Amino acid sequence: MTDSDAPRSLAEKLDHLFATVPTPEGREASYREVADAIANRGGPTISPSYVWQLRSGTKDNPTMKHLQALASYFGVDVAYFFDNTVTTRVADELTLLDATRDPAVRAVALHAAGLSPDSVDLVVAVIDAARRLEENQQPRARRRTTRST
Repeated sequence: MTDSDAPRSLAEKLDHLFATVPTPEGREASYREVADAIANRGGPTISPSYVWQLRSGTKDNPTMKHLQALASYFGVDVAYFFDNTVTTRVADELTLLDATRDPAVRAVALHAAGLSPDSVDLVVAVIDAARRLEENQQPRARRRTTRST
C-alpha cells in the first residue's frame, strides 16, 4: 500500500481496523463488543453508537482517551490515527495478516519459503498473471448477465 492508498480520515482508518482485525471467532467486531471491551479494560466510557458514529464519519473529533482506547482494542499504536506514515505501515501489516488467514495464501507462502530470489520472482510473476487473467474474465461474465434479449 502506498501513502496515497492508505486510509486518510478517522472514519476510513477506523473502518479499516474493523475490516482487518477480526474477533477471536474470526469475524468483524460489533460496536457493542468494542465498547464493552474498552469498558472492561478500564477505558473511558464509550457507547456502541458513538463507535458507529466515529466509523461512519458522523462524528470526527473524539477525545485522545477514546482514540487510545480504540487503538488498544485493535492492537495498534495510537499514532495510527495521526501519522500517515504509521497509518500506511500498520495498514500494510494488517492487510498482510488478513491475507495470511487464508489457508491457500499460507500454503503458497510456505511452498515459496526457501526458494531462491529468482524462483520467488517467477512465482510472483505467475500469480500476477493469474490475477490479470481473473480480472479480465470478470467483465465478460457481467456483460453476459446484463445483455438484453
